[in-house]
Amino acid sequence: MSDVNELEPDGLEGLNALYRQYARWLAGRLRAHVDPDQAADVVQETYLRAAPYSAGGIRHPRAFLLRIAMNVVRDESRCRKRRGSSEPFTELADPGEAAGQVEALMMKKAVLTMPALYREVFVLSRFAGMSYPEIAAARGLSVKAVEWRMSKALQHCVEQLGG
Repeated sequence: MSDVNELEPDGLEGLNALYRQYARWLAGRLRAHVDPDQAADVVQETYLRAAPYSAGGIRHPRAFLLRIAMNVVRDESRCRKRRGSSEPFTELADPGEAAGQVEALMMKKAVLTMPALYREVFVLSRFAGMSYPEIAAARGLSVKAVEWRMSKALQHCVEQLGG
């Protein structure tokens, strides 16, 4: 028996589709933080680490791939520091911060492109911390209407962030 799990044909096709769709995007995001050769290496390693996951089961592929890529950069930097390499891997100033900034920008875009009818309920719930009954009372709506608008707002976010 082998320690290596081979991908099923469906899984391999899913990974190929994921690579074709997002590799260029991921490399572009990484080039802002590491040199182009390192970015290409990180993209390849990212897809190797993503291989065990079913591409159809990934709800937010960009966030998923970016998180793996940040982990690859961090892991490589740690390994080079341990080995005392004289050529350090260019490391992001703070990989978590960079990923957070990208996620915040993507969320801002999703909220700004959301229809106003849904945006108001979404902002009051997610950013002001109001409950559905509080939003309903403040806006003169039924709780069901708030729930419906929130479901539409979340659906919009998934469409915007999911790729």
